[in-house]
Amino acid sequence: DLQARFGAEVVPSRMRIDSELTYNRSHIFSWMMIPLLGASFVLMVVFFWRLFRGSTLQASFRNPFYSLGMALYTFAFAGMIYAYVLRWIASGRAPLSNGHESLLFISLAAALAGLLCEFAFRLAAPGSLGSLLTVVILGVSMLSTFDPAIGPLVPVLVSYWLNIHVTIITASYGFLGLSALLGALVLILIMFKSAKKENLHEAVKILDRINRFVLVAGLGLLTVGTLLGGVWANESWGRYWGWDAKETWSLITILVYAVVLHFRWIPAMRSIWLNSAGSLAAVSSVVMTYFGVNYFLSGLHSYAQGDAAQVPDWVYIFAAVIIAMIALSGYINKSRPWGAKA
Repeated sequence: DLQARFGAEVVPSRMRIDSELTYNRSHIFSWMMIPLLGASFVLMVVFFWRLFRGSTLQASFRNPFYSLGMALYTFAFAGMIYAYVLRWIASGRAPLSNGHESLLFISLAAALAGLLCEFAFRLAAPGSLGSLLTVVILGVSMLSTFDPAIGPLVPVLVSYWLNIHVTIITASYGFLGLSALLGALVLILIMFKSAKKENLHEAVKILDRINRFVLVAGLGLLTVGTLLGGVWANESWGRYWGWDAKETWSLITILVYAVVLHFRWIPAMRSIWLNSAGSLAAVSSVVMTYFGVNYFLSGLHSYAQGDAAQVPDWVYIFAAVIIAMIALSGYINKSRPWGAKA
């Protein structure tokens, strides 16, 4: 009673307490990884079945397996939104203040990107890759590097710009991550190219078109978010741009993706293989902007994240796999014709 009378401003409300208890006890984000994995597997099976056995590439909701995959995907996305809202209520602010919370939002953006592409094109592959990417991001958010505790904001983050700038920036990472996976899938399909596989060639062209839309959306969000970050920087630090590590790498990422996007309008570089290789390789700049700056470089943006981390061995292995995939697919792309230029 005394707390209610004299400490109402600092004591959490009953709703916040109940939301935090529900969030911590239910582990919704962890449980949603199961239907997401199921959706990814089912939708990828549908994609390859229609690629090699079907008459058309576009899937239909009359297909029970496609409907099952999309139902699992939609259910998991709804569950993630519910869990995110619970964390928002429990913290009394937008959950965007540290690495764990921003990764949760990036996973939501990746899931949304996959769903939008799937409902627009119904190719099954974008939905499969979107759900797979969401699982990977959720898994990374649960590593010991990221503290899942709900805590107060540091003073400089107490601003309405947190909800605007950070949401736009982190949403772009979800779209650009999906673009990288779409590029990787195209490179894998190119490794099996031949003049007789017309359906495969058609799938590569459709995936390239989808990748272009996703890349444009991601680059647009990243550009707008970076510009708005300059406005927030002026309010917080008295200058729009100061070549801070985060600002510099955000600009580098924008320029990298702008170059990749313009491959399509340069006659000597107009190639589906180059578009895909570029979108896959360019994601390394996103990884550096998000992880590298926050955990390995000093700067004004490092306060929002955790302690310095070591580069895990799988990062080098993953980079080697990407380089090998690009090199092998590039060799095959030059040595085997489609029957029409790809």
